This record gives sequence, structure tokens and C-alpha cells, in this order.
Amino acid sequence: MKIIVSGGGTGGHIYPALTIIRAIKALEPTAEFLYVGTKRGLEADIIPKEGLNFVTVDLQGFERHFTLSNIKRAGIAMIGVARAAGLVKEFEPDLAIGTGGYVCGPVLLAASILRVPSMVQEQNVVAGITNKLLSRFVSKVCVGMEEAAENFPKDKTVYTGNPIRSEVMTATREEGIKALGLDAAKPTILVSGGSRGARSINRAMIPVLRAAADDPSRQFVHVTGKDEYDDVLHRLKSVGVDLDASPRIKVFPYLYNMPQALAAADLAVFRAGAIGLAELMARGVPSILIPYPYAAENHQEHNALAAQNAGAARMILNKDLTPEILRQTIDELIGEPRRLEDMRAACRKLAKPEAAREIAELALSLAK
Repeated sequence: MKIIVSGGGTGGHIYPALTIIRAIKALEPTAEFLYVGTKRGLEADIIPKEGLNFVTVDLQGFERHFTLSNIKRAGIAMIGVARAAGLVKEFEPDLAIGTGGYVCGPVLLAASILRVPSMVQEQNVVAGITNKLLSRFVSKVCVGMEEAAENFPKDKTVYTGNPIRSEVMTATREEGIKALGLDAAKPTILVSGGSRGARSINRAMIPVLRAAADDPSRQFVHVTGKDEYDDVLHRLKSVGVDLDASPRIKVFPYLYNMPQALAAADLAVFRAGAIGLAELMARGVPSILIPYPYAAENHQEHNALAAQNAGAARMILNKDLTPEILRQTIDELIGEPRRLEDMRAACRKLAKPEAAREIAELALSLAK
């Protein structure tokens, strides 16, 4: 069985694709994959390291208003569509899967024209433009959030939830506590703005961590992002925080063992990307969500609002974020164990931990 997969630009499109690929391999070990991305996207770095066959199509996203550069990009897009059609004909896939990003558009369109079964996976409440357009041509649409179904044709759409790494569910609290050098008796607050970090969250956390240095009742794991790490260390030092003398405050540029950190967390401070949210829900971790304000179609705010409305999270808009508001919200939630328990229950109601397997089974049924 041959499967062509496309999704790129950001980790939010790439990692779901990889999770789906792994789930399909678990069910169909002999399946052969071809991943199509661009040279400019993160996929050019990530996918080859996964040992997958990787080819590129030269495409650029369009600006959302008329510009002269859009004319040039339209020409590049036409060449890209022809290239994608050639790849599909040459590879002769039994199925095509797209997880978002403009690169998957021509690939799935070509597959549909050539009568290859196809499916898209939409992670967010507000659907991306590419996936909306593709929904007219593909065989199935898998949505990660129930509210997203209204963006797509009813007869094609299946609410599966978002695919998450299997390690997220297998990691234990005990493993997380040990790996991160935490105290099992103290509540743990996990802070992360994503792999590249979030400057607004990092800056707001400086006074919060300053206060935490004198508070033995709780502990923090703060993931700054690699580009922000040195600045955060400098700012902490400038306000008198000695991390060597503060074992309850752990600051990392990046966490490769994030599943263990999630297992150890009692509360999280996160952006509102769809996959991070799916992992929080699956682990039953209550959260304070601070949506990235410049996400396409403002989808992170819609994601966060859906979680807040379900009782699983509290949302603070980026424009409203201050150290005082963040500290107050953390104090309020950590200080009310009953509320945290209610939020955990709400998380589990939203969780779809078997999403990857469900998507894989649907994919294989289309291919066969």
C-alpha cells in the first residue's frame, strides 16, 4: 500500500501528519509513504530525520490582499500544481492525506483529479483556507474539534479529535516527577509558549517566578523556547532569582520529554495551538490559555474559547496579559483544588486520546 502525505509550514501541520503515519504503520506495517512539503517549511528539517521519503514542491502562500508579489506567487503555484500532479502519477498512491498548510492543496487536488481516495485533517475550531477549499474535492474530512464540523460538508466530515503522540498517554506522573527533579508533594505549574517560545508569556512570568522563589508551596517548570532562554535567565537574575538556590523553579529552553512534564503537571500555562490543547485534554491538565494573537484566522482564540466554554481552561487574551493577572489566575486556580478537579473532568470529556488510531483506520478503509 502506498500513501502520499502532505502538510507543512508549521509544526501544527507536520506533527499531526507524523502521528497519523505512525498510527497507520502500527496497523499496516508494510505501508509505504511519500511526504510532500516545501523547502522553506519546517518539514524540510523534520521529515528527513524521521526516515521518510521526502520531496518538495516550490510554493509560497498568498498574501490576504492584492499585491504584485501575489501575481508572481500565482505563477509559482501553477508550476507547483503541475509538479504535484507529476508526483502523484509517478508514486501511484492508494491514498492521499493532507494536514493543512498551502503545500497540501495541489497535492490533494491532483490526487482527487486522478481519482485517488483522499482525506484532510483539520486541527482547529476555525478551519484553514486550504482545507476549506479541499473539502469540496476530498473523500473525507477529519476534524479535531467538534465545532469545526460546521465548516465542512456534513456527508464527508467525521469528528475524530486531534492525533496526539502515544507517549503523552503512557508517561506517568512518577516518571515526570523523577525526570524533572520535582517534589511529588507540591503542585506543579507547567509553562510553555511552544517550541519557539512566547515572549509575552516569558516576560509576564518573570515577576511570577520572583514571587515563587519565596513560596515553598508550589513549583514551576518553565519552557522558554530556545531563542528566549538567555533573555529569561538574564531577567530572572536582574530581579534577584538565583535558580541554583531555587530548586522549585526549573527553567528550560526546550523539553524533549514534554509528555513526562504533562504527566507531572497540575496546571499549565500554554498558547492555544490545537495539538498542545489536545495533549492537555488527553492528560486532563487544567490550563490557562493565552492565544497567539497573530495566528491565521485568529484560530487560537477560538480554540481557547471552546476549551474555556467547556470548563476545561481559563483564557487570558494576549493584549490583557500582565504579570499581575497571570499570577492572580494561577493563585486562584491552585488555591481551589475542587475547581481544578472540575476542570480535569471537563478536559477528559473533551479528550479524544484514540484520535490517531481512528484516523488511521478511516484512512485504511478509504485506501482499500
